[in-house]
Amino acid sequence: MIKRIHNLDFINLNSSGWGESRFWFWEDLRCKWRFLGNVKNPPLILIHGFGASSAHWRKNADFFVEHGFRVYGIDLIGFGESDQPGSFKYRKLDNYFWSKQLTSFIEEVVQCEKDEKTVLIGNSLGSLVALTTIAFRPDLVAAVIAAPLPDPALMQPISISKSKSKILIRIRNYLVNIFCYLIPLELLVPLIARTRLIKFALQAAYHSSIKDDVELHAIVAQPARRSTAPRALRSMCIGMSVRPLEVTAPDLLQRLTNRNYRSRMLLIWGREDKLVPLFLGKKIAEQYQWIDLLVIENTGHCPHDESPQEFNKHVLNWLELNLGSNG
Repeated sequence: MIKRIHNLDFINLNSSGWGESRFWFWEDLRCKWRFLGNVKNPPLILIHGFGASSAHWRKNADFFVEHGFRVYGIDLIGFGESDQPGSFKYRKLDNYFWSKQLTSFIEEVVQCEKDEKTVLIGNSLGSLVALTTIAFRPDLVAAVIAAPLPDPALMQPISISKSKSKILIRIRNYLVNIFCYLIPLELLVPLIARTRLIKFALQAAYHSSIKDDVELHAIVAQPARRSTAPRALRSMCIGMSVRPLEVTAPDLLQRLTNRNYRSRMLLIWGREDKLVPLFLGKKIAEQYQWIDLLVIENTGHCPHDESPQEFNKHVLNWLELNLGSNG
């Protein structure tokens, strides 16, 4: 069934996983999203990390619905069942691009009531997208939970400063493009996605063993096996490498810090996170003291999925403390 809302096509489909699945068209790109709960309740959006999809919130959505929220999940462009573009028009996929997708999703799909804002909960890359969104559109977002918050820029890498010549920036971007097109992703991505290599890579994001979690393997492997996955990955590599400093995490956090009224933000870190070590979370919380930091023991890079009961409980308590009860 197709129904027209605000000149957008919504295709209702039945699919596995939590909630009701639908597709929404944004800038000629098909985006997968999920919904669960009462439309009269406050909105909460779950944003997945790199390589995952909205299905990765399988252990969280029901909990927040039971505690008074209407819950949405979105597949960012390039992931899950959303389109995986690689044309020149969309060759640069970065956190600002995904933030624009999320902003349009809030305005056109979530459709918050007057003076109503939404809560954003992100995992890894989804956290960076949530941070980008609240930095540029604070009028739409009540609070951000980032679990955890990764960005190479937080490690203070060698980069071209804002004062450098545009010529140097163009040279850097040109070299990045050449390098990314020389990598044979059309061979590497299928090799990883269709062999045990993907299980080894996925295990690095978890502290506990996930060898018997068939559903988790499918959530990550199926999108990677699509024929368009290599070109989408190349778009991400280019986009995240050449993005302007203004959309890196340090600049976004400083943008929020400079405001008279700061949005509420919680960092959640797994103590055993091998991909983004805890010291980075401590560094952020120390530098930006308006941000709260919560550490979950015996947990890796995906605290929402590896320790869902503890994650859900702490998020709900923090939301009630900072935004008031939603029961």
